[in-house]
Amino acid sequence: MQLDIDISKTLKSAKRSFQLQVRFQTDSQRLVVLGPSGSGKSLLLKAIAGLIRPDQGHIHLDGTPLFDHAAKIDLPPQRRQVAYLFQDYALFPHLNVRQNIGFGLRRGLLNPRAALQHEAVDYWLDAFQLRPVAGQLPEELSGGQRQRTALARALIAQPRALLLDEPFSALDPQLRSHMRRELDELQRRLQVPMLLITHDPEDAEVFGEQVLHLREGVIESAATAHEALALID
Repeated sequence: MQLDIDISKTLKSAKRSFQLQVRFQTDSQRLVVLGPSGSGKSLLLKAIAGLIRPDQGHIHLDGTPLFDHAAKIDLPPQRRQVAYLFQDYALFPHLNVRQNIGFGLRRGLLNPRAALQHEAVDYWLDAFQLRPVAGQLPEELSGGQRQRTALARALIAQPRALLLDEPFSALDPQLRSHMRRELDELQRRLQVPMLLITHDPEDAEVFGEQVLHLREGVIESAATAHEALALID
């Protein structure tokens, strides 16, 4: 994953103003952005995904401009070929596992059929060991099964990069450790480039081939996971 970002974005409310001003280049396959709540991590991730529009600058992925203010380029999210995994996974509660995964293939407003048959859906059901629960609704799944379903839905569209928004923050410590190991194994097996944002140094230790420290909207440092943890200590 070659990522070239140089953007600024100012958000204003009645009581405060926040400015995101991020500039970096990387070819890391496992990039972690580490910072406290309110540092601008989610804002950065949404800018890459096309969910918000920066005021200035550019975002290039593998040489393709996703956003370039000077060139008047702003690709819509569906054309950026990046997959965004929300913190709560955002599964559709009324769709079963097979339908949720199949939704990643569809264009338009119609939901996939409950008995959807598709070669790509079957592949990801098997890859993530979800075939036994293919007919179940999200509320009937374990935390790990929900995460794997969300990942399968994201990956079925063959994205160039996977964006993860604090994927473990809502979990209890024991489940968090288990889910880290599972996601680590899946990413290494599938070799999908990944950008993960987090406030937890343990996430950086597990996933950070490169770690960027973000504070008050600015990248303070870039390091390997080992170097980043040494700085925290």
